[in-house]
Amino acid sequence: MKIRLVIFLAILALTSYLALDGSAAGIGLAKIKGYIRSFGYFAPLVYILIFALVPLTVIPNSLLAISGGALFGIYYGTLYTIIGALSGATIAFALSRYLGKSIAEKFIRHKADWLNGHAEKNGFMIVFLLRLIPLIPFDAISYGAGLSKIRYMDFLGATCIGILPGVFVYSNIGDKSLDIHSADFYLSLAILALLVAVSHYAKKHYTLKEIQKAGITT
Repeated sequence: MKIRLVIFLAILALTSYLALDGSAAGIGLAKIKGYIRSFGYFAPLVYILIFALVPLTVIPNSLLAISGGALFGIYYGTLYTIIGALSGATIAFALSRYLGKSIAEKFIRHKADWLNGHAEKNGFMIVFLLRLIPLIPFDAISYGAGLSKIRYMDFLGATCIGILPGVFVYSNIGDKSLDIHSADFYLSLAILALLVAVSHYAKKHYTLKEIQKAGITT
């Protein structure tokens, strides 16, 4: 188990470096930054809009959050990312709640109603705890919550508070990526590794059995 975790963290660090360097195949941080920056004063609005539409795309939330930190700094990057993430979570929540299970499962490619039956009484706390664990896909929680009986405001509030630590960590990496050879940059990666390690432990010990059954976690 420990060896698997170390391997996972090593792969995560390598992936982060390739994304920041812009040399990874497909969508890289440099391309995202260049595109958003081209909108000038409207760049924050474009960034928020792109993040809001992430549940409908294949763009990784983490990569986009890192680009937000690189573009706007750690504090504004965190703010804009939270606004965009809440908007995207709302879209996913509404799609599954009003269009049904079949639509949700087309987007997340997993069983979508895994949260149903658990969120009616303790919906806020359940979503909050799940949001604290980055290893559980962001959109899977949103679509699953939409199919449950959780109230929207409970879902939104739990999401806002729960994603704050992770968003701050990713924005910090983006902010420090201006100098990838600095001690601050490697410290930001170390903080990310710590967050992933804690999340790995929490996922194994505190998440719902239905999450594992649905095949949502890695």
